[in-house]
Parts: sequence; structure tokens; C-alpha cells
Amino acid sequence: MGAIHEPVRLGSAACLDPARETLSRDALAQLQLERLRAVLRNAWQNVPWQRARMQAVELHPDAVTGLEDLRRLPFTVKTDLRDHYPFGLFARPVGALARVHASSGTTGKPTVVGYTAGDLDRWADLMARSMYGAGVRAGDLVHNAYGYGLFTGGLGLHCGAERLGCPVVPMSGGGSERQVALIMDFGARVLCATPSYALALAEVGQQLGVDLPQSRLEIGLFGAEPWSAAMREEIEAGLGLKAFDVYGLSEIMGPGVACACEARDGLHGWEDHFLFEVIDPEDGAPVAEGEAGELVITTLTKEALPMLRYRTRDITRVTTRPCDCGRTHLRILRVTGRDDDMLIIRGVNMYPSQIEAVLVGRPGLAAHYQLVVERHGSLDHLRVEVEAQPGVEPSAFDDMSRAAAHHIKSLIGVTAQVAVCAPGTLPRSQGKAVRVRDERSRRDKRDQGA
Repeated sequence: MGAIHEPVRLGSAACLDPARETLSRDALAQLQLERLRAVLRNAWQNVPWQRARMQAVELHPDAVTGLEDLRRLPFTVKTDLRDHYPFGLFARPVGALARVHASSGTTGKPTVVGYTAGDLDRWADLMARSMYGAGVRAGDLVHNAYGYGLFTGGLGLHCGAERLGCPVVPMSGGGSERQVALIMDFGARVLCATPSYALALAEVGQQLGVDLPQSRLEIGLFGAEPWSAAMREEIEAGLGLKAFDVYGLSEIMGPGVACACEARDGLHGWEDHFLFEVIDPEDGAPVAEGEAGELVITTLTKEALPMLRYRTRDITRVTTRPCDCGRTHLRILRVTGRDDDMLIIRGVNMYPSQIEAVLVGRPGLAAHYQLVVERHGSLDHLRVEVEAQPGVEPSAFDDMSRAAAHHIKSLIGVTAQVAVCAPGTLPRSQGKAVRVRDERSRRDKRDQGA
């Protein structure tokens, strides 16, 4: 098991692993190069598909002299894992693994990922490092409402909290009334959940007459889906805590790839274990630091499933500017959406999080919404369904709808029909929220007689 280091005060925050978290940029680059050669060697020796790709561009691990050499390799994408389902990209035999996780597979074969005992050890260390950076301390009771099972969120946060020395309430998702009761009864200081489920818990608390803002909750670690600054404010007000972003994806590790520190000026991506690139999603070319693009990640210490230049589809920006906390690792400046979640409505490109930023916080509107994309004739049409806050008279819904549609048009440039509906109308998420309902494919099938 990894060692927990004595924290050191730096700037406005403390570090759990100061030797790694405050490496100079030059020292980080040197460490990354050493580990890049090792992970390329692992892939070359143990993953025939990866070796063939390296041979095709004449990139032998022993010939790598700089981090820029990695750009000679083609990208890895999610379909590559599905094409080699279930274990074709693993660098270790199944018998040598300690754990296997997988996606739900709702759009085809599930994406299967595996971990050696060493991988799990490093994962717990990084998750503990992330949680400590957000203010979690040994002994804090952690209420974990991320889903357990094949999804990496629940066990990822759980093991990180235990590594940090925190007792964990392994609630998983669902049973919201009981969750609210136990948060109050047990006195948890930390809540871990998806942002949408955190918001649902706040709503359930209000319905039950429970004053969650007066609970002992102080820190929330929320991730697994994009969320806006406006949503953060709603969650903080509804739960009475300070909300922190945590980022990860199963193909790379799970939660803990990056996390916000107490400065909350972006998420520190742990560069001693991951190499980050930001590319133009259209042509794959690198973009300048600070410019928006698609995040690409290479694992530097993963044994069971080395990922080389994995396209996350997450749109973001990064910066290496010094952080007030004293950590030197780059910061991911909030994930604004996924490239494959982008909607094009009559020529206007937009992400669901942009609609969220307009809606959340508007007078009388709740933070529960869904986008419905339909085809009217030959044109795409966007309908935004959003709930009113409890107590708002239905007679006000039409005016609220028109005002919201006006603001969406003026701020985003897309024409949308807004339907304000009664509280409790829209489905609640117990995990990742489903923000977009695309009705176009259903209509196309009907039109084709399918």
C-alpha cells in the first residue's frame, strides 16, 4: 500500500505528497519522459495492436528522446477498446489482474478496463491526493453516493478515502430519503456524488423539511458529468457545502485523474502519472496553451491497460500558470462539454452546459432541465424543458418560457422553444444525468418504415 506523507503547508493550502506535487516543470518533464519510455515498452512487449502501431511509424520505445515523439503515434479512441472486446488491449493476462470494471454498454459493447494490484494502489494514492487537495482530512466521515459496481466512481472514491484515513459510508446511488437521513444522523463532512444527484438530494431534503445546509457537510466532490458554475452555486446553496470538481474516466483510471484544490481555479491534472495534450478536435493538431480543444491523455504508470494518446472527447483548456496553492501540475480549466455531446442546431454549435449556464439561477427556474432535439420537416428543432421552482404559479410559466428563450437566443445564438413545467415533472438522476433526448433518429426510422 502507498504511504501517506506528512502534509506540508504551501501557499494557501497543504500538500499530501509535496515531493511530487511541487516538482519543478523541468523535473516533471524529465519524470514524464522516463515513464513514457516505460509505458511504451510495456505496450510494445505485451499489446500486439499497440506494437504494430508503433512499428508503423517507426517509433521504438528505446529511441524516444523527447515527449514530442509521442505525437508520431495515432490516437486511441473508445471504439478501439470495443473492437478488441473484452481483453484484447490488456498488457496483462486476466489471471494477473486484481479488478475489472466496464461501462454500461448502452451504445454497443461495454468498454472493459482492468487493473493490477499496483494500478489499484496508485489509483488510491491519487484519489487520496485529490481529496486532500480539496480539504478532506483523515478522520472525516465521507458519504459516498457515487454508484458502486462496474462503474469506477464508487470504488474509486471509496478506496481513495480509505487511503487518506477517512471512514466511508458506502451508500451508492438511490434511496434518496434514506441518504438524506443518514447524512444528518451520521454527520458526514464530505459528500461524493454526481452534480445532478447532489442537486436531487438537496431537493429531497427540502421536500422532507430537512435543513441540509445546517448539516455537518462542508465539502462536496462532484464529477462524472459536465456542470456549470451556476449549477455549482445551486448545489452549494442547497447543501451548505463547498463544491469541488473531480475528473476522471474509466479508460484512463477512474476519478482522481484531476481535481480542484482549495483555490478552485481549475483542476490539477496529476502529470507524474498522466501526459496531457489539447488538440483541435477537427484535425488533431495541438492547440496553444489556454485555447479550447479536446483533451488527450496518455497513461504513464498504468500496467494492465496502457492508454496511448486517448481521445477523451472532453472539451477544455489547460494552463501551467502557477496556482495559489503552490502545486506545479497543470490545471484543467473546467470541462465545458464533450465533443460527441455537441449539438448543431440550424448551423449553431452548442453544448448542453451552455444552456444550463443560462437557465440555472434565473428567477423562478429550478436546476432540473432536459434538451429535446426533434426534426420538424428538414430542420432540427430544440425544445428545452425546465422545471419551475416550488411555489411558482403556473400562470407565470408562459412569461418565464419566453424570457428564457430570449436569453438563450441572445447569449448562445440558438433558437429554442422553452417549456417551463411543474416541479417534479422531469426524471431525476441517481448517477449521470441524461441531459439530451434526441428524437431525430426515432422519426427517421418511422419515416423509413422501420
